[in-house]
Amino acid sequence: MSVLRRRVRAALLGALVLPATLVTTAPAHANPAPGGDAPLRQRLEQVVARGSVGAYADVRDENGHRTARAGTARLNGTRPVPHDPLFRVGSTTKTFVATVLLQLVGEGRLSLDDPVERWLPGVVPGGDAVTVRRLLDHTSGLYDYSQDKDVPLFGPEFVRNRHRTYPAEELVRLALRNPPYFAPGKGWRYSNTNYFLAGMIIERVTGRPYAEEITRRILRPLGLRRTFLPGTSPAIPGRHAHGYMPLSMEPDAELVDITSFNPSVAGAAGEMISSAGDVQRFFAALLQGRLLRPAQLAEMTRTVDISRETGIPGAGYGLGLEVMPLSCGGKTWAHGGSSPGYQTYVGNSRDARRQVVVSATGMTKNESAEAARELVDEALCGTS
Repeated sequence: MSVLRRRVRAALLGALVLPATLVTTAPAHANPAPGGDAPLRQRLEQVVARGSVGAYADVRDENGHRTARAGTARLNGTRPVPHDPLFRVGSTTKTFVATVLLQLVGEGRLSLDDPVERWLPGVVPGGDAVTVRRLLDHTSGLYDYSQDKDVPLFGPEFVRNRHRTYPAEELVRLALRNPPYFAPGKGWRYSNTNYFLAGMIIERVTGRPYAEEITRRILRPLGLRRTFLPGTSPAIPGRHAHGYMPLSMEPDAELVDITSFNPSVAGAAGEMISSAGDVQRFFAALLQGRLLRPAQLAEMTRTVDISRETGIPGAGYGLGLEVMPLSCGGKTWAHGGSSPGYQTYVGNSRDARRQVVVSATGMTKNESAEAARELVDEALCGTS
C-alpha cells in the first residue's frame, strides 16, 4: 500500500509525516517579507504541481519570517489560497495531548508508569500491562481503530457519514475487539487508539475533557487564538482553503470537497484546527521548556527507534513527538498530521530557532508529499 494510501485510509489523521518547525529569534508575529519569498514560493509550487490543489508555507529562522502560497483555495477555482489560513492539523493534536499528560505527571497527579487499568478500569483488556507511557509512544500494541471495518474513513461511505458523531468510547470499543499487534512494550506501531485513551485519562484525572485542559493549560497561556478543538462542529471557523479527498485509489478518481465533516472521528488523535503561526508558537514554547518541567521534557524527547518500522534510518518517536533526520545531518522535532482533505508538515530544530509549517490541500500523489518533505528539509537545513 502506498504511503499516501496508508495516510488517507489506514491512519486517518495520524500517518507519520516528516515534521518541520523552525523557530526564529524574531517575534512570533513578525511580518513576513512583502510579497512572500520567491525561492520558497517556487518550492511550494512544486508541491501543487506534483499533486495538490493548494498549499501554504511559513518559515521562521535567524533570517526572519517568510511565507508563500501556491495553487487555489478551491478545486478548479481562481481565488488563491488565503494568506495565513486555518487548516486541519490532524495528528499534530497528539503533541498537545501528550503535553497536558506530562504536565499532570509533573504535578504528581499520575505517573507515566501507571497502568491504564488504574485510570480506565475494565476498558482495555490486559490494561495492567499497558502504561501511560506506552500509549504516548505507541508501544502499547493496541489495534488502531482507524483500520476497523466499521469505521469508514475513506471513499463514498465516509463522505455519506462524514457528519456522524463518534463517541470516543465507541471508537475505542471497536478498536479493542481486534487482537493487539503485539504484547505491550514488545514493538512499535502507530495507533490512534492510544490517544483516544490518553484523552480519556486526562478527563478521569482532572474531571474535565481533554479539550478544556488543552485550552486552559496551553492555548490561553500562549495566546493561541487561532487554534480550535471543534469537538463535533464540522466547520473551519476562519479563512481557509477547501480540503479534497479522492473517492477511490484510481489515478483519475473524482475529488470530493470534504472541508466540512464531524471531527469526532478524530478526537484526541487529531481533531485540531490551527494556523502555521500558532503551531510554531506552540512548538517553540514546548521545545524551549516553557510548557514542561525539565524532567518531563526529557521524557518527551527520549525516543523509541522506529527506523525499521518506517524505513527511515535515524527516525524516532518520543511521547507525542516525532524525530526525523535531515539531509544536513541534524534532526527535526515536531509532529505532522493528516486529516481528510488536509496534509500538515511541521518541523523544528531542537532549540526551536528554526521552524517551518507546510499545509497542503487535496494531496493525491506521493510525489506531492515528497515535495513537501523536501521543502521542510531545505528550510531547516538553511538551503531554501
